[in-house]
Amino acid sequence: MTGIDWLILFLYFVFVLGIGVALRGRMKTSTDFFLAGRAIPAWVCGLAFLSANLGAQEVIGMGASGAKYGIATSHFYWIGAIPAMVFVGIFMMPFYYGSRARSVPEYLRLRFDEKTRGLNAISFAIMTVFSSGISMYAMAKLIQTLHVFDQPFHNVGVGPQWLFHIGILTSAVVVLVYILLGGLTSAIYNEVLQFFLIVAGFLPLSWLGLRNIAGWAGLKARLDPSFTHSWSGMGSPATNRLGVEWFGLVMGLGFVLSFGYWCTDFLVVQRAMAANSMSAARRTPLIGAFPKMLFPFLVILPGIIAVALPSPSATKTSAAAAVSPAHGLIPYKMDATTGAPVIDKNGVAQLDYDLAIPSMLLHYFPSGMLGLGITALLASFMSGMAGNVTAFNTVWTYDIYQSYIRPNATDQHYLWMGRAATVFGIAFSVAAAYMANRFNNIMDMLQLVFAFVNAPLFATFLLGMFWKRTTGHAAFSGLLAGTTAAAVHHSLTLPAGAVPGIKGGWMAVLHTYPSEMAQNFWTAIFAWTTCFLVTIFVSLLTKAPEESKLVGLVYSLTPRPKEESMAWYLKPASLALIVLVGTALLNFIFW
Repeated sequence: MTGIDWLILFLYFVFVLGIGVALRGRMKTSTDFFLAGRAIPAWVCGLAFLSANLGAQEVIGMGASGAKYGIATSHFYWIGAIPAMVFVGIFMMPFYYGSRARSVPEYLRLRFDEKTRGLNAISFAIMTVFSSGISMYAMAKLIQTLHVFDQPFHNVGVGPQWLFHIGILTSAVVVLVYILLGGLTSAIYNEVLQFFLIVAGFLPLSWLGLRNIAGWAGLKARLDPSFTHSWSGMGSPATNRLGVEWFGLVMGLGFVLSFGYWCTDFLVVQRAMAANSMSAARRTPLIGAFPKMLFPFLVILPGIIAVALPSPSATKTSAAAAVSPAHGLIPYKMDATTGAPVIDKNGVAQLDYDLAIPSMLLHYFPSGMLGLGITALLASFMSGMAGNVTAFNTVWTYDIYQSYIRPNATDQHYLWMGRAATVFGIAFSVAAAYMANRFNNIMDMLQLVFAFVNAPLFATFLLGMFWKRTTGHAAFSGLLAGTTAAAVHHSLTLPAGAVPGIKGGWMAVLHTYPSEMAQNFWTAIFAWTTCFLVTIFVSLLTKAPEESKLVGLVYSLTPRPKEESMAWYLKPASLALIVLVGTALLNFIFW
């Protein structure tokens, strides 16, 4: 990196911390800190709604999945995001925003009962810690792999073996400072800044990569057809790179995981709750859906290009070459202890798909552009971390601490607790970061976590919002049964090439899936189906709730929100129709 690269990086950190400092004086109540005073405009909330998801999962994870699975990874957007974003904007935000609930677990208390809220609050808090840790891990790994900080640290006597740990510590401290100062408002405005940085940093990468290989036609000529078709071959797990047939894809990803995440995950819902009106809250996910449609061309396409490029001889160590050839720019996953490639149970060296995007940056970007690209990556990690941390401190303070530990404290005490939760939440995330090193694609790990937490939760929400007969006992029993079903399925299955342990099969191996993602999809299906059926069964056996207490919480008992006077193309229904048509066209084009 040259002087201009360092300047870009330095200015980014100045702006990030400066936003927190500028907002410090506005954090006077817990509502200001946790919900941004419910005063953020729709377009800001919309970009933050999208950017809160632009962490390691989006940039490193999607690039890695593009390199591993090809254009089929676009299903995480066109099937696994857009329909759910439309659904939450049209149908679910009236309940969230209209009930004035401060969090998703608090909505569960209003709709069901205290024990259902408690179970979700605890499981969600654990999930956010893991997700934040994954972002930390990805950022630290990036810093270690790109070697851009090797020389500066060498000059002060710090060896390269410490860069991974320093990267985790640095990301933790920066996010800690600006959230402590400005709360959710600081996180939201930083997420908007990070959105534009990510676009500016990755658009040239896709353009340069396509230009280098003669466009999409050249890319198709270099790769197996399974890399460049999103739906072709989905009739059987054996004929597509994801290793899952169309039913597993549509049901597991398109319905259970996507709706479970976008409709119930407080990380993203919190951004819409911060909007300044009901109409703005409903438009928030729809505004975010427009750039979401196009993000495969920014984050998945570079990963595919990385596989298509010729393999530099430097990536083929003698040990690795004896086991398996490298693919394009994707290096081998190296064992930190032995320095040799990590080998699966079949004796095949594992590729480190998480390094697809970093490898592309080093391959294409010159001085100046390299600084912008690295800053964009760091921005994505900060965005993902901050989103999870703000969701964690809110759920911890309102749904765990206030409910079960100290229910009658002052508002200032809860404001203090929110800041304290930010500190120990980041500390737990650091521990989770070291667990992420067991996966060669962090997207696989994230989808596994979502299958355990979000999949059963969506079944509970679906029944609770649209079937007034659903009871609190049933919701609690269903959530518990769904999570248990996910654990049992995971313990009895294993992806091809994996060894029993953290990736499954820790009780027995009754079935082997073609890929980790296929296992994740079916884990989610089992969790959702079990929760759905158990909730219905227990509801029919228990006393129905009083309808008078469900007004504003159940669809059939809630008045439809009045549309504000605005142009037709700004109305939620119009935005939803436009984005769905656009998504359908993209699926058709890349069939």
